[in-house]
Amino acid sequence: MDNDNVYELLIIGGGVSGSALFYEISKYTNIKSVCLLEKYEDISLLNSNARANSQTIHCGDIETNYTLEKAKKVKRTAKMVEKYCLQYKYENKIMFKHQKMAIGIGYEECRYIVKRYEEFKKLYPYLEVYDKERLKQIEPALVFDENGNPRVEEIIGVGTSNEYTTVNFKMLSDTFIKNAKENKDIKTDVFFNTKVEDISKKDGIFTVKTSSNKMYKAKMIIVNSGAHSLHLAHKMGYGKYYGQIPMAGSFYKSNKRILKGKVYMVQNPKLPFAALHGDPDLTLNENTRFGPTALVLPKLERFKSGTFFDFVSTLQLDLNVIKIFYGLLKDKDIRSYILRNFLFEVPYFGKIAFLKDARKIVPSLQMEDIQYAHGFGGVRAQILDKENQKLMLGEASINTNDGIIFNMTPSPGATSCLGNAKRDVILICEYLNKSFDIKSFENDLEEGDIK
Repeated sequence: MDNDNVYELLIIGGGVSGSALFYEISKYTNIKSVCLLEKYEDISLLNSNARANSQTIHCGDIETNYTLEKAKKVKRTAKMVEKYCLQYKYENKIMFKHQKMAIGIGYEECRYIVKRYEEFKKLYPYLEVYDKERLKQIEPALVFDENGNPRVEEIIGVGTSNEYTTVNFKMLSDTFIKNAKENKDIKTDVFFNTKVEDISKKDGIFTVKTSSNKMYKAKMIIVNSGAHSLHLAHKMGYGKYYGQIPMAGSFYKSNKRILKGKVYMVQNPKLPFAALHGDPDLTLNENTRFGPTALVLPKLERFKSGTFFDFVSTLQLDLNVIKIFYGLLKDKDIRSYILRNFLFEVPYFGKIAFLKDARKIVPSLQMEDIQYAHGFGGVRAQILDKENQKLMLGEASINTNDGIIFNMTPSPGATSCLGNAKRDVILICEYLNKSFDIKSFENDLEEGDIK
């Protein structure tokens, strides 16, 4: 076999995770050839597209469903994104500072938010506590109703106004590719409109067959293709102990800046998906966008056709999956939540229902202030652990120990892109017997120990 036609590494999927890995391979290893295959015509057109996510750097300070241990982990990886952008002077171009906070409303939530502040303030020393009087000054839309009267119930916010909070992850992905290609000592190929149909291995070399019938060969493969990662794993016989259920998120948008910054609510511990929040949208001149909703869709890609049978294949429906669904649906709060999220998609009536929920954040919000954001939202594949009969939250990875790794990265996958790539770079270099310049990586992108 002609080794000149064999890449040392091939990456499948050109979202922010795949492009971050592409960058780190070029910047911090002595690997001499890497190829990235993307099924669409450009980088990050699906879940990493700015309109498919909340554009948030999830560092754990205002995400109330994060434990302290998870917060330590995501803070480390979130800081990598920040340091990368500062290194290349992308601040106020693709990374921005906005005021941000988590709010508690009513006695129980307010006690919870203060208790959480006490637990997390050492990890995030910049956090401040805002009472109702302070909120009237810094985020008045949280306090006053349409008549200018302050809300009756107690409200407390915990947040900050001087941290980087917002990233256009599509633009971030573009920079990863651009900066990777600056290294002329490595072969860095990117091919678009290249859908992977089949992967096989023979004599230590992987062959990737694509929709155009063109073949690509590599010594190692990393699959970063969202919900399709598990689909490709199943086709190769890996990860059959996992199923997945695609969760779509929709948004409602405003034609004005109702909130000055990001406002997150306290997560209901019974609900495995993100609570409603309001964000300044970089694609809408920083006008406020509310969401996401959480809708089960029988497809692996939002706004794209042809993935229903892929969904059926990766669901891996059996008694264990049915038991997972039963465990979720038997809870009244979860059933109600699921039904309401279906209702949010219904014209007019969905807007009325959504408005009721959004008014918990902005009491003065009116029907004319928001509209359904057509074309916004994405799909996050939530992994079903069939062996333990439970829904897994966060990222999952299947390392076959045979030269191919399949990564599934729901939120906060975009925030964790550089940290997840570092994890894979270590495995790649071990498998290929290559070197990883970890000192340079840590100097460029890490902050040191987080206590």
